[in-house]
Amino acid sequence: MANNPLLQRLEGLDVRFEEVKTLITDPSVIADKKRYVKLSKEYKDLEKLLSAATQYQKLLSDIEEAKNLLDTENDDELREMAKEEIDTNTQKLPAIEEEIKLLLIPEDPEDSRNAIVEIRGGTGGDEAALFAGDLFRMYAKYCESKGWKVEVSSTSEGAAGGYKEIIFTVSGNNVYGTLKYESGVHRVQRVPATETQGRVHTSAASVAVLPEAEPFDVEINEGEIKWDTFRSGGAGGQNVNKVESGVRLRYMWKNPNTGISEEILIECTETRDQPKNKERALTRLRSFIYDKEHQKYIDDIASRRKTLVSTGDRSAKIRTYNYPQGRITDHRIGYTIYNLNAFMDGDIQDCIDHLIVAENAEKLKASEI
Repeated sequence: MANNPLLQRLEGLDVRFEEVKTLITDPSVIADKKRYVKLSKEYKDLEKLLSAATQYQKLLSDIEEAKNLLDTENDDELREMAKEEIDTNTQKLPAIEEEIKLLLIPEDPEDSRNAIVEIRGGTGGDEAALFAGDLFRMYAKYCESKGWKVEVSSTSEGAAGGYKEIIFTVSGNNVYGTLKYESGVHRVQRVPATETQGRVHTSAASVAVLPEAEPFDVEINEGEIKWDTFRSGGAGGQNVNKVESGVRLRYMWKNPNTGISEEILIECTETRDQPKNKERALTRLRSFIYDKEHQKYIDDIASRRKTLVSTGDRSAKIRTYNYPQGRITDHRIGYTIYNLNAFMDGDIQDCIDHLIVAENAEKLKASEI
């Protein structure tokens, strides 16, 4: 046990755990929300890691005791029991070792956040808008199955249905860490409803998943925000059309990574309550800036990994939905299944699980643990 490299990696973590445990009860730390959130996350991560480490150490200790018993005991029955214990515990070791290795790799700090999801119809005109609508329905059903809350903040409907663009926030446990794998270009192959010849067309929609920013994550001078209000269009009853509940936000922002200033324009029209629409527009502004400021961090990850599982490359074609064959193919990991109807009804967890496994394998390889 003394020369076990994995145990050596765990040395000192119990001391840090006790230190963090004390810090998160310190009033000065609690008052500093950004630091408190960071330390609370570290506390939970260390707690999980130390729990796995305790199990691992017990397994190693039990194996060592059983081996000592074999060396010193003459009773056949006791020797047989010792052999069984060695076999059973040795079989458990690889799984707990894998768990500890993954826990030792720092998680993406964004994973625990809520997410803002933007779906836009791409090439394919009306059919692309219809497909964007199908993707929104798929995610809405998936989020419902996870017990997550979906709030739409902005829509632009397609002429034949669906959406040219739809933006929504998903709130819940580990939302961004799960949905981030959906960022990229989604391609559909099917016969459009408008097609009279029965020919298969290819269309596309892009999905961008952004971690939702907290107010303390970015600095915004709210006095420099220009607000406009307007009457919302579309369905929603007389109030939506007659009351100026829609809001438009304009903000000049300088990208610290490029030094270039740009005007950010955000509209929010989805509720009849103007203050709520303003609040949602501000949340989207914070998240947009936070995402842009962290692009250097995302690019850094991409440069170190061979896969594009969750690097934030939103121009990459990630998945094809082939309706004639009932087939879904995720091009990042060569994942193919033939249950398209269930998939479009929100049954996407298996695909996400495969993507998580692929990314974890890449992390382990890069960390050389």
